[in-house]
Amino acid sequence: MPGFEVFGEEEKKEIMEVLDTGVLFRYEFGEQRRGVYKVRTFEEKFAAYCGVKYGQAVTSGTAALKVALAALGVGVGDEVITQGFTFVATWEAILDVGAIPVFAEIDETLNMDPADLEKKITDRTRAIIPVHMMGAPARIEEIVAIADRHNIPVIEDTAQAAGAVLNGRRLGSFGACGTFSFDAVKTMTTGEGGMVVTNDQTLWRNMSEYHDHGHDHAVNPGGRGGEGRSFVGFNFRMMELQGAMGLAQLAKLDGMIASQRKNKAAMKEAVNQLPGVTFRTILDEAGDSATFLAFLLPDAAKTRKVNEVLAANGAGAVYFAVNTWHYYPKWEHLLGGKTLAHNGWPFADPGSKRKVVYDPQALPKSAAIMDRTLVYQVPVKLSAERLAQIRDALAKAAAAI
Repeated sequence: MPGFEVFGEEEKKEIMEVLDTGVLFRYEFGEQRRGVYKVRTFEEKFAAYCGVKYGQAVTSGTAALKVALAALGVGVGDEVITQGFTFVATWEAILDVGAIPVFAEIDETLNMDPADLEKKITDRTRAIIPVHMMGAPARIEEIVAIADRHNIPVIEDTAQAAGAVLNGRRLGSFGACGTFSFDAVKTMTTGEGGMVVTNDQTLWRNMSEYHDHGHDHAVNPGGRGGEGRSFVGFNFRMMELQGAMGLAQLAKLDGMIASQRKNKAAMKEAVNQLPGVTFRTILDEAGDSATFLAFLLPDAAKTRKVNEVLAANGAGAVYFAVNTWHYYPKWEHLLGGKTLAHNGWPFADPGSKRKVVYDPQALPKSAAIMDRTLVYQVPVKLSAERLAQIRDALAKAAAAI
């Protein structure tokens, strides 16, 4: 999965072009940088790759979510629906703009269940964030159709699914905007970094200004600091070294995905040894980024037993039912409303009255799925020796159940 597996001369060349100018800041220094604008070029090329008009580079996938929410006007008291199987960043960003995360069930795609989404919509719902978890699409066409009926914008959290396709369209291009992460373990990486893509020029302009302290980026005789500001913002600027890395990695993305698909197919064949195994629903196999291989066993007891044997033989899978980063019942800081703020914000109103209480048992359908699910991360490079180890461990697990 991680793009660091294929670091090479391409990344070095792009980075050296930045170092040769001495300019790390994405704006200004026009004469010194001699036409080298890595972040801006990365934004343009990534947007074109996704089939949309605009890209806004930022410092992380988390920042991408917050910038998108802010640009859409989401704020205190609003509700934003997301799913109970996602990385914590999705709902951290919602809380950080003062809004309230509302969690929907997942279905066999391991992504948002559109039927449960519709039940969770209220007159306070200001945005919907489906997550294309582990490289494969949510039922985004259905989700967008529901959102459109209610006139609610959709932010696609595509942090783990760069390059994936559904019915001929790149993930991230279906909603009002799509957010991406390029952190150290993503299929394409800039170490840290993120992107928001959109077809909406006004939304893009709001994001562009918000991520740079509200600066409007208008050309003016006073240079940096002479711009106007229509609203307050913050600093989520990507630097030129990250943009350079992004350009090199983007050029390799399709090749990395092709390798992952090949490796996933081999790993899936090995997993098929397990009695009663089924696989996650992939809505478009041809468009799968093949970042992860998720498989389900008949019940929780068999799932735990299989993973015990796999782990004992050097090929343990991820059991998200006990994972504390990605699964709703394990988010003790969310469930407990834990915060550094003395008045309990963002879980409490200024009067310190708790705004929302989360029940760890609130998503029974998701629990029934996650209790039976194991996941392998799919590498870009898979040695014959490692594949043989996985296959042998699976054979032992099959014999044990």
